[in-house]
Order: sequence, then structure tokens, then C-alpha cells
Amino acid sequence: MTAETSLTAQLVALLRRPITDRDRTRAALHVLDWIGCAVIGATTPPGLVIKDYGRYEPGGPCKAIGVGDLRAEAAAFVNGAFGNVLEMDDIHRTSILHPGPVVVPAALAVAQAAGVEAAVFLDGLIRGYEVAVRVGTSVGRSHYKHFHNTSTCGPFGAAAAAGSILGLDDASLVHALGNAGTTTGGLWQVRHENAMSKQLHNANAARHGVLCAYLAKRGFTGPARILEGPNGLYQAMCGSDANPGAVTARPEAPWMVFDTSFKPWPACRHAHSTIDAALALREQVTADRFERAVVHTYSDAVAFCDRAQPDTVVQAKFSLQHAVALVLADGKPRLDHFEPKYFRQSHVARLRERVRCAVDSAIDRGFPEHYGARIEAWTTDGRHLEIAAPDALGDPGNPVPDERIVAKARELMGAGGLTAGRIDAVVEKTLALGRGGTLEQVTALLP
Repeated sequence: MTAETSLTAQLVALLRRPITDRDRTRAALHVLDWIGCAVIGATTPPGLVIKDYGRYEPGGPCKAIGVGDLRAEAAAFVNGAFGNVLEMDDIHRTSILHPGPVVVPAALAVAQAAGVEAAVFLDGLIRGYEVAVRVGTSVGRSHYKHFHNTSTCGPFGAAAAAGSILGLDDASLVHALGNAGTTTGGLWQVRHENAMSKQLHNANAARHGVLCAYLAKRGFTGPARILEGPNGLYQAMCGSDANPGAVTARPEAPWMVFDTSFKPWPACRHAHSTIDAALALREQVTADRFERAVVHTYSDAVAFCDRAQPDTVVQAKFSLQHAVALVLADGKPRLDHFEPKYFRQSHVARLRERVRCAVDSAIDRGFPEHYGARIEAWTTDGRHLEIAAPDALGDPGNPVPDERIVAKARELMGAGGLTAGRIDAVVEKTLALGRGGTLEQVTALLP
């Protein structure tokens, strides 16, 4: 590469390194994780709206959960809306984005339309994760203050996944990524209101990446310097903390799919370390002996999740106070802990009122490499307790075993209405994708 080579072209060059069976096995686990999230996400109010919309799209060869067969762009859009609804989708901590709900639907749709083998699908997914994560890591925390990184950086990953599956050459893939970036967006105003727009962010990111790849396949060009150009992403949508070097840093590192975290709890990732600390606190104090607590954490967690009295399901999932209260009251978080019938109970509300949030400067300096929290608590019998969770459960520094990821997918599919036998088959066929299984065997089992 020369100094004249665009940053996007340098990123595309990184995608040509070898992909192994071990890499594909890891990617298949992320597909299963997405399926669990999407199956139940399709049954929620936003999911039902998207499914109703999807039924008005013309038919095609690509499976959309709960809808049927659609064209690739439409299937990517519909499936893209489902994976994040329950806030249990995978996440990459330093890019502060969720690659699964955008990249998997895009790769799945294009792979079905193209009729490719499972290995080609998984290779595209791996490359899509790589691009989304590397671009997301480069935009800086100032970008995240106003923009939803999954929505702004996700289309790059979706285009890379789709372009890989379509067999685009390097020049065409640069065009696809350029067009994915030139129309990207996704404002965080959605978190201040009771709106379904966050799912639209993900759905549109998946569809847009697919569209850009198909256009590039036909010779449609895009800006090569969409990242670093004078009117590119960094200048238009990022602050002084943007780090273009992150796009190509550590070129020999394992694929970024291995650096992507699995979420064990059905809440915003910013609440997870608080949940982990609260679970440890619960081992030392019962709810009836709890007097008050302060959650010390990083500034973005406070900005997104300092919410003492949530009024909606989404607000409950974005509430550090509710995270502490539900754990003290009932233990490990369940899906129903974030429903109105639970969070409106008086004893839960009283517990929330005794919890406040504060930014810890040391923890804040460690973010986003570490999603840490520390709970300082006082009990009615005079004890003062401090519990720290430096890394959220499921992060590379605090991983969960594969068996737990599979169990999570089983639970979500069951809650989404699938029978035990069908769940067993989905798990078996999805995990077999990395061992010679076919994509058709998986999509035939989806509702």
C-alpha cells in the first residue's frame, strides 16, 4: 500500500487473509446467537409491525422470520429489525456496536439469493464483522454521543459481508463500502423517546449494505475516501478523538469475530457490569436489609441508563437502578423482569429509589476497553459493602462458555414459540454450518 491508497482500500486488503475452520465455527455460534434473538424479537410489538410491512414486499428466495420468502434486500431489512429488540444481541465493546443484528441478516439474505455454500456465507459474515468493528472502533466516543454506531458503522459491515458473498473484487468492494458510508446515519434521539426507531436503524443498515453490494456488482461506483476525505465520515460525523489508524491496526490479529462479546442478560450492555456486581452483592445482603447504593460506572452508562423510574420496557432495559433492584429482589435477570407488570410493582420501585448513579473517573478512563462498574452499598444493620465488576460477563476478558450461549439461544427460541424438537434441530444444523452443513437446512427450520 502507498500513501495514496485510500483507507477503505487498505481495509479491503485486510479481508483477503485466510479464514480457517476454527474461524467458521466461531461465526456459526454468532449465527445461532442471532437466531435466538431474532426469533423472539419477531414476536414483540416492533417485530409485529415489521412483519406486517414485510408481507407487502414481493416474493423472492430469501427467508424472513415470520413472513416467508422475500427478495434479498427486503429479507435483510425484516430480519435486521428483529435481532436487537430484546437487547440480547452480540456486541463489540470498543466499537460500541452490535454487529450480529446487521451483518448476519445481510449475509443470510445474499447467501440464499446467490445459492452459495455455508462456508461462503460464514466467510462473508466474518469479513462483515471485521469491517463493522474496525470502522466502529475508529469513530471515537464523540461520535457515539450523538450517533448509534450500529446504524452508522453497521452498513459498512453489511456491505462487506454481502460483497464477499457476491465475489466482488477489491475495487468493487471499495465502491460498495463508499456508498454504504455516504448515506449512513442513525441519531440517538431515539433513546429519549418511546419509539421503535432503534430497530429501524438496524434494519436499514442491513438492507443498505446489501443494496450497495448489489449496485457495486453492477458497476455502480462510490467514494473511495468516504472515511478520511475532507467531507467524509470523520470530518462530518466525528470529533477530534476519531482514530483512523484503528481501521488497519493489528493486521495480523485474529478476526474481530473473536473479539465480539455475547450478552447473557436481556438489558442494555451498559447495564451488564452493574448486573454482575449486583448479583455478587445479593450474596451478601438480602433485599429487606438493603438500605441504599451508589452505582459507580463510566459516563456513557450514566448518560444512557440513569433512570430511576422507567415507564416502558425499553427504559427498564436502560436503567441501572432497575438492574440493581430486580437482582436484589429476584436474582438473575429474566425476560419478564423488564415488562411493565414487573417493573411497576411497588417493592421493585422502592428498591430503585434507593439507588443512584455516579461517574467514576477511573472506570470512565478504561471505557470502552472495559465496561466496568462498582456498587457501593449500605445495609440496615450498619454494613458498608463495595463490589466491583471490571469487565462485563461475556466480554473477551470475562467470557461465557459456549454451552451457555447455546442455552441462551434455546431459551429465546422457546420464548419465541418454537417447539423443543425444532429448537434442537436449529441448534444442531446451525452449529454444523462450520462443519459442512448447509444453509438450507437452517433456513428451512426458521419460523
